[in-house]
Amino acid sequence: MAPSFVHLALLTLFTNGIYAYSTNYTSQLLSSGTVNLGEWQSAYDEAKTFVEGLTTAEKISLITGSDVGNFSALNFKDSGASILDYFYVTTWPVGSALAMTWDKNLAYTQHKALGSEFRNKGLQVINGPVSQPLGRTPWGGRNAESFGPDSYLNGIFFGQAVRAMNDAGVITGAKHFLLNEQENNRTVSSGGGGGGSPPDGGMGGGPSSNGTSMSGGPSGASNSTSMGGGPGGDSDSSSSTSLAYSSNADDKTIHETYLWPFYDGVKQGLGAVMCALNRVNETYSCENQALLAGLLKTELGFPGFVFGDVGGQKTAFGSANAGMDYASSSTWSNSTMNAGLNNGSLTEARLNDMAIRNVLPSYKLNQQDGSFPSKAEEEDLRDARKNHRQLARQVAASSLAVLKNNGALPLKSPRSMAIFGVHAGAPIAGPSHELAVTGSDDVYQGHAADIGGSGTGSFTYLVTPHYALTTRAMDDGTQLRWIMNDTGYSASSSTGATGSMASFSTGTGASQTYEGYAADMDVCLVFLNAYSGEGADRGQLYDADQDKMVTEVASECNNTVVVINASGPRLVDQWIENENVTALVYGGMLGQESGHAIVDVLYGDVNPSGKLAYTIAKNESDYNVGLCDTAVCTYSEGNYIDYKYFDKYNVTPRYEFGFGLSYTSFSFSDSVTIEKTNASALASPFATGAKGIGGKADMWDTVAKAAVSVKNTGKVAGAETAQLYLGFPAAAGQPVRQLRGFEKLRLEPGREKEVEFELRRRDLSVWDVAAQDWKIVKGTYTFWVGASSRDLKASGTMVV
Repeated sequence: MAPSFVHLALLTLFTNGIYAYSTNYTSQLLSSGTVNLGEWQSAYDEAKTFVEGLTTAEKISLITGSDVGNFSALNFKDSGASILDYFYVTTWPVGSALAMTWDKNLAYTQHKALGSEFRNKGLQVINGPVSQPLGRTPWGGRNAESFGPDSYLNGIFFGQAVRAMNDAGVITGAKHFLLNEQENNRTVSSGGGGGGSPPDGGMGGGPSSNGTSMSGGPSGASNSTSMGGGPGGDSDSSSSTSLAYSSNADDKTIHETYLWPFYDGVKQGLGAVMCALNRVNETYSCENQALLAGLLKTELGFPGFVFGDVGGQKTAFGSANAGMDYASSSTWSNSTMNAGLNNGSLTEARLNDMAIRNVLPSYKLNQQDGSFPSKAEEEDLRDARKNHRQLARQVAASSLAVLKNNGALPLKSPRSMAIFGVHAGAPIAGPSHELAVTGSDDVYQGHAADIGGSGTGSFTYLVTPHYALTTRAMDDGTQLRWIMNDTGYSASSSTGATGSMASFSTGTGASQTYEGYAADMDVCLVFLNAYSGEGADRGQLYDADQDKMVTEVASECNNTVVVINASGPRLVDQWIENENVTALVYGGMLGQESGHAIVDVLYGDVNPSGKLAYTIAKNESDYNVGLCDTAVCTYSEGNYIDYKYFDKYNVTPRYEFGFGLSYTSFSFSDSVTIEKTNASALASPFATGAKGIGGKADMWDTVAKAAVSVKNTGKVAGAETAQLYLGFPAAAGQPVRQLRGFEKLRLEPGREKEVEFELRRRDLSVWDVAAQDWKIVKGTYTFWVGASSRDLKASGTMVV
């Protein structure tokens, strides 16, 4: 198949990293007929009629955020798991925590509820959901906001979020487009300087050989000469102008890993996209025609509008011709835009397209019919929460994964219990905190239930583990004591003596030390967190003080249960094999009901069913991609991130992608039943359908089905997530196996159920760089179904 002119231009960009701006990129114009608008057509017709009646000045007002005629300007607000700065809203589990539920219905339900709160507050556009950063590097500061590093899992949850919030009547402003995978050097301030970051470990080869435990930073050598350290300190090697980092990735990697989830979002009705602050192949994302006009608007058929992250727009006409549709009136002033129209820097057709795209999603969701609520002020007593407290608790509990359990859990009314760690209790002030997009320490000094920066939750209240355990202890008659500190505790008496006592003493007079309070307890609960957010990346994937606390508690308590809430992978190898560490409960940032959800799982009120949405390694050096502190960040690892890298190079993880235990047990049938549901489609290497919303229409057709049976072989009801992994023919040049389906089953003891996976044409396709199209490669496809990416229970093959 011969590539089109547009695809030749894209191929040139991804090969050479160069693209010249053009005012004639007509394929991005909705009026060009490039994309079949389908169910968007009637809203387009309405938008087109409205824009045809506007003057040039009114069109410019429209694309810079003003009321025009009977069209009310749109109100935007962060974040993906709450409503930033607002009173009387719910703070939900963040994206990475939600992904650990592996539950499509909960993904939809949470986002539908979140969307309803935005609508209730009179906010038409949510700056979310977040697909990226995917999590190319586990040190990424904002990884917690998204749905994880697997493009398929990320895409399914991303699509569910878009559909749900559309159904609530809110425009989704998805972010960040594209390859925005770290905070370090994403923005550059004049003067440079700042502390350096660990070097980029993206070598694209085998695992590092210097990986002893807990090295203090990403392993591997820098992929280019250092350009000056922390934010503000890098510079482009070809220019004296200081630039944000450039993510340089090849065409195949962009399509198969980073662009993949946006197909799902666009297909499900994505109304707006936020272009990122970084550069892609050395052109700023918000000025990059190949990304915005080419990939997003032409290839994916995106019909909505593009707006920039704060500071993303660099020039008036570079951004407009690249594909930005909504921006600042200071950059797109009347005088500037009229001058551009007069001298040919901007075409009238493109201005019309920008205006149409700005109103189109609002018309599609009937936001302009007079029924949309007026905008509430941040402190107004307009309660948007309804019954969302119970749902938030359900989602949070469903996301928690039990990674180790030597019979310690569930707890059964213990006689005595000791709690350790700052993460167990409330911060000194809070729970909501001032928005500061400057990063933070790796450990939050209090119970970490959300993240920093624009993803910060607006807590009406926060349930801490200490509070939830106290109420449980009251009901059970449990003797309870605690030290909510990660670095030890100095006891003091009325005589002024300080320091640890020589012996533990007895009864309630025990020494207030880790060892003293752990001695003779039925169970010791140690709470750890790993915190991050917008503005800075993580400095380490462990914490020495926390790890020492665990080992000190375990030295005196033979039933030590560790609970971790983390913004990404948190290493546990300093203590996980200690025989006195009897259980590990692991989760993301769980929102306002965090403490309740943790206690629900600890006591078995909820049978844990969460699964990891990323890999937890044994050592930092086992990860192949670290942070980049140079002007150009080369994605030389290609598609091999997270479990795809671990599988390719046979690196043994501590806990693999998709892993999680239950309080019951499950069995799978021995083989996978496979059926070709559209043999004629499979016989054609390339899709032949018309290009519509989400790409070629037949890319979304079901072409095969796979099925297995799952049985609850234990004594209590529980849920298991059956995961389908696909191995491509060798000629396709793909990872060993890739997730291509998952279904969560809830089963009573002894019950068995068949689970069926539908595979779309796109699920069996790879990106053909020469043809610039998705291709089904002939050969043998292997299907595995199991309980994780490495616990594979059944298999089967299909020949194409």
